[in-house]
Amino acid sequence: MAGKKITRADLVEAVYQDIACERKVIQQVVESFLEQLKKSLAEANPVELRGFGSFDIRLRSGREKARNPKTGEILSVAPRYTAVFKPGQELKKELGSYPVES
Repeated sequence: MAGKKITRADLVEAVYQDIACERKVIQQVVESFLEQLKKSLAEANPVELRGFGSFDIRLRSGREKARNPKTGEILSVAPRYTAVFKPGQELKKELGSYPVES
């Protein structure tokens, strides 16, 4: 089921095909949406898009001993925040309808 990776330009083009609006305006809306999403998460505010899913941040614990796989060097990793996505029920239902490839 692995398909083509979708980029921002692909999203802009898909929206352009759906509605009669200038590409430049659609691109500004997409960019603004993504900036607001990043800004909200940076301020520790979760973002919920009903029917699609929610974005939140979680603290990943650090480790005293970690190994750089390229050099084999042992180093420590500090705790840090990371963004997580939890799909909504409608998205789960939509994804569950696809056949499983073996």
